[in-house]
Amino acid sequence: MSHSTVPRSRAEAKTPAEDPATSDGAGLRSRSRSRFRSREGKRRGKLSVRLRFKRDRTLILMTLPAVLLLLVFNYVPILGNVVAFQDYDPYLSENGFVAIFQSPWIGFEQFERIFADSAFWHAVQNTFVLFFLQLILFFPIPILLALLINSVVRPRVRAVAQAIMYLPHFFSWVLVVTVFMQIFGGAGIIAQTLRQHGYEGFDLMTNPETFKYLVTLEMVWKDAGWGIIVFLAALSSVSNDLYEAAAMDGAGRWRRMWHITLPALRPVIALLLVLRVGDALTVGFEQLLLQRQAVGVAASDVLDTYVWWNGIRNQDFSYAAAAGLIKGFVGLALVLTANKVAHLMGEQGVYKK
Repeated sequence: MSHSTVPRSRAEAKTPAEDPATSDGAGLRSRSRSRFRSREGKRRGKLSVRLRFKRDRTLILMTLPAVLLLLVFNYVPILGNVVAFQDYDPYLSENGFVAIFQSPWIGFEQFERIFADSAFWHAVQNTFVLFFLQLILFFPIPILLALLINSVVRPRVRAVAQAIMYLPHFFSWVLVVTVFMQIFGGAGIIAQTLRQHGYEGFDLMTNPETFKYLVTLEMVWKDAGWGIIVFLAALSSVSNDLYEAAAMDGAGRWRRMWHITLPALRPVIALLLVLRVGDALTVGFEQLLLQRQAVGVAASDVLDTYVWWNGIRNQDFSYAAAAGLIKGFVGLALVLTANKVAHLMGEQGVYKK
C-alpha cells in the first residue's frame, strides 16, 4: 500500500512549473502576449495624421505664409530652368509662360556656348579670387569683433558698440559706394587732405589693381555687424560658471578664451563657413555692378554680372538660365563638400550625418 501511495503523492505534489511541456507552453503564451501588448502600445502611442494636425495646427498656420512664399518665389521658378535647353523666345506668344512650350529644343547648345566663351572663364576666375580674399580677410573679422565686444564688462558700452557696428548693414550698396567714394575717391577727403599738404592724391575707386581689396573693405564695413550678432548670440549661451571655475584654477584671459570661448563658437563657425563656401559664386552683384564702369570689365566682372550683362541685358534668357544652372550645381557641390569636411572635423554643419 505504501508502495502505491508514494507515486500518487509525488504526482499530486508536482507543479506545472516542473512539467517541461507545461512550462514551454506557458512561456510561449507569455512571450506572444508580451509581443502583442508591445504592438498595441506602439499603436496607441502613434498619433494619426488628423490628431497630429489638430495638435500642431497653430504652428502649421503660423508657418504656412512662409512656406507659400518659399514655394512661389524659390521652388516654382526652378521649373523655368527648362529654357536652358531651348532657344527660348518670349515673343513667340503674348504670354511668356506659353512661349516656353513653343520654343524649340536645342539640347546642350547653350552650355557649349558658355564653356567656349573666354569671358565666362575670366568671370569665374574673378569670382573665386574675390571669394578667397573675402574668406581670408572678411570671415575672421566678425569673430574677432565679437570676442572683443564680449570682453567688455559694461553692458551699456557693449550695446552701443554693437549697435554702431550693426548699423551699416541696413545701408544700401548705393549709399555704401557713395560713402567710400567721398572718402577714397579722387575728390575724396583723403585725396584732398594729401594735396593740401603738398602730396600727390590718389583715387582708389578707379584703380583696377586694388579693386578687389576695395570690394572686401566695403563688405567688411557693411556686413561685419551682422556676423557679430550671430557670434554674440552663440556666446550668450556659455555659462559664466565655466569662466569662474577656470579663473579659480588659475586660467588667465587668453587661456579662458582659448579653452572656453572658442570651443563654444566652433559649431557656429563651422555652420557659417559651410554656408559661405556654398555661396562662393555670389560675391556681390549690386556692389560690383555699381562700380563696373569705374574700374572696367576686366577687374569687376564676376559670374553674376556676366550672366546679367550677356544674358538678361541682351535678352538671351536661355543663355542666362544655362549659366545659372552651372552656378547652382557648383554651389551645391561646394556645400556638400564643405559639409563633409565639417563632419570629419566633428561638427554638425548644415545637417547631421
